[in-house]
Amino acid sequence: MLIGPMCVKKGVELEWKSGIPGDRCVYVDPLRLTQIFVNLLSNSVKYTPEGGHIVFECREEKRVGNKVFDIFVVSDNGIGMSEEFQKHLFEPFAQESHDVISDLNGTGLGLSIVKGIVDALDGSIEVESKAGEGSKFTVKLAFEVAEEACRSQKTGEEVDLNGKRILVVEDNDINREIAEAILQKKGIVTETAVNGQEAVEMFASRVAGYYDMILMDIRMPVMSGLTATKRIRAMDRDDAAEIPIVAMTANAFSKDVQASLDAGMDAHLSKPIEPNVLYSTISKFVS
Repeated sequence: MLIGPMCVKKGVELEWKSGIPGDRCVYVDPLRLTQIFVNLLSNSVKYTPEGGHIVFECREEKRVGNKVFDIFVVSDNGIGMSEEFQKHLFEPFAQESHDVISDLNGTGLGLSIVKGIVDALDGSIEVESKAGEGSKFTVKLAFEVAEEACRSQKTGEEVDLNGKRILVVEDNDINREIAEAILQKKGIVTETAVNGQEAVEMFASRVAGYYDMILMDIRMPVMSGLTATKRIRAMDRDDAAEIPIVAMTANAFSKDVQASLDAGMDAHLSKPIEPNVLYSTISKFVS
């Protein structure tokens, strides 16, 4: 959902192959894991000309006890890199000069960030590349299996959410589109607002019971999610006190969770949103 639109816009084909079981759960920081592959894939899009091809392959290599060892490969047939530059690839601010395509030069921090995260996760990253022929990055990571978490998340899949209507309040375009895509996959009808003020106005303009739930970002321009929640809860209408309002934010510290609850929210979800956790949360309140 993040990289696909970038490929379409540039005219590059993206192929995704996954041999990892879709119902498998592991313990990991999802934000950091996402950062690794968003950086690698966005680089592939950046350095692959129109008509090119990118492959993102994920597979489980082996299991040892409660640990799984996975291999992730991002490859492309783009402009590639020289052997000399590959020696400095993961250094901060390292970037190879592109005299012909000057707009390809960026900050040179992306791969340094990737290397730092992979190292922190006790993993490894290797690169194979040749100028004019493309690049291939191989990331190896090990995770602890989370059986109990997987079982608890699956309960959300058993509830029929088709036709439920949810107001998604999010100022970031990409985050809003991702949330909508996740919800619509279950047949949920979505409406959106880009700030708290717009959310308050939309809720006030609909008849009582129109929305089944509100997913509310916290930090937004014009009006924050906390203020918007307080305004909605204070309205003199039947559903104002009862409609489930769930925080959807990158702020995941205990004080942030408490602030959400104090404002009148019913639950607190940390970004990036895990689909099964979201479905389970929705099911808890609207089934």
